Amino acid sequence: MSDVIAKVISQKGTCAAQHKVGDEFVIGQQTPPNLCSWAFYSLFPFAQVLQFGGSFPWEKDRNKATVACPDPTNPVVFELRRTLP
Repeated sequence: MSDVIAKVISQKGTCAAQHKVGDEFVIGQQTPPNLCSWAFYSLFPFAQVLQFGGSFPWEKDRNKATVACPDPTNPVVFELRRTLP
């Protein structure tokens, strides 16, 4: 199983969790410290696919996925990156 790193690549408005561009989190089976739980719930299904070797046909790089948090007024966009063993 690969590790997945979530990196904030865009943040508009005012994030209640104070996430900012450049923040990184290791995604595992539990919400990482300081990561908004709403964002984690959005990221987790995509991270699981990457952790177990899957990919998404709409992504150019099979080791990445781009996912936004569910706040439409203050969206935080994350890049998920599978680390290769």
